[in-house]
Amino acid sequence: MDLLLVEDDIDLQKVLAQYLELSGFRVYSANHGKHGLEVFRGNHIDLCILDVMMPVMDGFTLAGEIRSIDPDIPIVFLTAKNQKEDRLKGLKIGADDYITKPFEAEELVLRLHNILKRSGRKYQESTKLGCLDISFNELLINDGEQSFNLTPREAELLRYLIDNQNTLLKREMILEELWGQNDYFLGRSMDVFISRLRKYLQAEETVSLETKRGVGFIFKVKSHTSD
Repeated sequence: MDLLLVEDDIDLQKVLAQYLELSGFRVYSANHGKHGLEVFRGNHIDLCILDVMMPVMDGFTLAGEIRSIDPDIPIVFLTAKNQKEDRLKGLKIGADDYITKPFEAEELVLRLHNILKRSGRKYQESTKLGCLDISFNELLINDGEQSFNLTPREAELLRYLIDNQNTLLKREMILEELWGQNDYFLGRSMDVFISRLRKYLQAEETVSLETKRGVGFIFKVKSHTSD
């Protein structure tokens, strides 16, 4: 997914851009609203993250300009303010979310995935990881030698892990996102699904599904390197 990040705090911008790229996004960065509008007009963008208080052109004005070009693009506001008036103004413009600084980058990424899921801009019906061909609509994984049938819940969990690859996902967070509640028995079911997914994925050496005991899971995907 191609993401526009407009933030005038250069240090924060660099940290966020790096984290977002590690989470699978292609990030286009800008330092102020006018610059952000130029970047938006010159590239394909799937989602915008806009700081509210910026020089040259503030985030609200920029959002209005972007909405005039693409009325349906998801927009998330970042702000140091926590005033009700600002939040209401952002929502009236059509913001999909409004995040107050400071915040955890992990939380931002999860919110972005949820927004993209709701917007319908996100999911492909299939993906490829090394030798693995994964078809979500056919509930099937093929590793080149054998095929595995997925249950709908396994497919949903696998897609969630892939979308949040290389990120530590807490158990309770997964349960609440996919099952709607953090329940002991649902947690035990999730552990069974995790074990099955490990079996389905084991043929691809660049992929691993690691357990962080007492915390959660990390779906690691390493880049292929040539000799």
